[in-house]
Amino acid sequence: MRPEALNCLFVDSESLDGVGPRIRRPLEKLGLTRIKDLAYHLPDRFVERRMVTRLDEAGIGENVIVRLTVREHRASTGRGPYRIVTEDDAGDICTIAYFGRASYTGKKQLPVGETRWVAGRIDEYGQTRQMVHPEHVSESDTAPIGQQREAVYGLSEGMTQGRMGSLVKQALEHLPELPEWIESSQMAKSDWPAWHEALREAHRGPNEPARDRLAYDELFANALALMLVRASNRSQRGTPLQGDGRLRAKLSLPFALTGAQARSIREIEGDLAQTAPMLRLLQGDVGAGKTVVALSALLIAVEAGAQGAMLAPTEILARQHYTTLRKMLEGTGVEIALLTGRDKGKAREAILMGLLDGSIQIVVGTHAIFQDAVAYHNLALVVIDEQHRFGVGQRLMLARKGRRTPHTLAMTATPIPRTLTLAQYGEMEVSRLDELPPGRQAIDTRVVSTDRMDDVVGALSRHIQSGQQAYWVCPMVTESETDDIAAAEARYEALKERFGNRVVMVHGQLKGEEKDAGMERFSSGEASLLVATTVIEVGVDVPNATLMVIEQAERFGLAQLHQLRGRVGRGSEKSTCLLLRGKALSQTGRQRLALMRETQDGFRLAEEDLQLRGGGELLGTRQSGDTPFRLASLEQITKLLPLAHDDARLLMERDGGLEGARGEAARILLYLFERDYGVQLLRGG
Repeated sequence: MRPEALNCLFVDSESLDGVGPRIRRPLEKLGLTRIKDLAYHLPDRFVERRMVTRLDEAGIGENVIVRLTVREHRASTGRGPYRIVTEDDAGDICTIAYFGRASYTGKKQLPVGETRWVAGRIDEYGQTRQMVHPEHVSESDTAPIGQQREAVYGLSEGMTQGRMGSLVKQALEHLPELPEWIESSQMAKSDWPAWHEALREAHRGPNEPARDRLAYDELFANALALMLVRASNRSQRGTPLQGDGRLRAKLSLPFALTGAQARSIREIEGDLAQTAPMLRLLQGDVGAGKTVVALSALLIAVEAGAQGAMLAPTEILARQHYTTLRKMLEGTGVEIALLTGRDKGKAREAILMGLLDGSIQIVVGTHAIFQDAVAYHNLALVVIDEQHRFGVGQRLMLARKGRRTPHTLAMTATPIPRTLTLAQYGEMEVSRLDELPPGRQAIDTRVVSTDRMDDVVGALSRHIQSGQQAYWVCPMVTESETDDIAAAEARYEALKERFGNRVVMVHGQLKGEEKDAGMERFSSGEASLLVATTVIEVGVDVPNATLMVIEQAERFGLAQLHQLRGRVGRGSEKSTCLLLRGKALSQTGRQRLALMRETQDGFRLAEEDLQLRGGGELLGTRQSGDTPFRLASLEQITKLLPLAHDDARLLMERDGGLEGARGEAARILLYLFERDYGVQLLRGG
């Protein structure tokens, strides 16, 4: 149950003055649906204005507040602005310009002959000072001191700065008094304000201690929740699994294991033998051979007389894993099945029976494998692929499927910088696959301007004629998936005109059957060119595909470019990746493409990516980094996460966990940041 003190913060923002259906929509777009969300919607920056008595005291480009008297209104012909001529107390002229419908505001706020305080930016137009669309016009007799420093908030269409400021102000009036959850010596040393004071100060002006304190709260809540997950996991009883190696000895692997693979398998083997369920993250660069490590873990479970399950985020990936594992398992006698939401009727019944009676030893599938209707004979190990797509909450659901809590091995092919590994996976042990299998050739990466599109298509034609296959990835056009698909379809049509039926297209809005049919035609070699949106990013494995074209590559993050490039270079042939860049290239875009040419080390690229764009998510169009945090910037994570981690450990080990006085306050914090699964675990475990 959420603590009563917080209920006022979780009230719908519709309860505030001025929020009706029209304002509700832009608020929803920004994720500001509750009072708490508005209180934590911190300003992006602040505008500083100087109060001046005369225009000649102000520099061009400066934000000022000045008293002006209105002399005349001039409507322009055509599409020009509506101009209002004003003068200061010394008689110097300033023209105020309004464009479009804003002229109605100007007419109403600045009547001829009246004196007003006007706040805005002084520019120059010809020989005259000009102010375009002033931010405030005030008719009070005293100067509007409150507007000298003003917060600038992130907005969405239909919302103004004034309206947002008013809603935030109302939200801050609802802040309750809460007990302090930060350790007192840490508060004193950092000179941080109390929680509600910090929130108010962060909206008033650039205040580093207030901002740091709020970021620290978020990091502390996260660290504490992950620690509780880990403690709960250790207190559970799992099934110790000790394999005898008989099935692993029968595996026919194309390569000898790398040192990193052998080390990771030993670490996993050690974890599986314990009574506490394993919670381990396997981080591997593209092509580092995570699947072999996962299969070894699954075979240890089968050797010990239990079942294993592998969970993939999409059907394409689930089918791919199933095909790969089945091939590797030939000759071992191990029974493996594929279960997705699409399986119906008798086929589905047969799989469900096999899982229940234990005759199916390994199952691969999407989250369908954890629906209520699916029961297992003895599920003892769950492997989760592309870990970042499954939250802690979903991982806990899986834990209820075994007789005892199953061991969990999570995998990600997105190399994550060490800074963020702690933030996102603080409850897990980590194994890193940081060397590539022998025989892997470097991929020749080149940057080509889109002006040379004809040359690229010509090279693609020669490539296909030589019997090899290629990918063509279309750009992220906007934040809207629909626009991205339109761009992909246009490119597909153009390429189909040239290459006919040898081209297939795959994107996120195709029906599952169509997507699979397209992938099947490409995997079997019937189609030579696969045009796709970023849906092919993870896990597609076609060794004969040796050319990757990424259109408008500067729009993608480094991690994503690296993932896409990793779709080629999977066979013995030399592979090439062409990064097609647009004409307008930002400094960051240029650095990104240069780094892609320079290195194929995913862990280095992840670190560099973080430096280049700081915080956000590594996947998707929000090209701003990869953190699970809303408040803490990358800089703050680096500076404050180790402190927050130590403080959480101190609370758990010295201060009696969530039971003592500070523990009670920390419990409130977990609910405030909606990391309350930590508290649920304490109750459930």
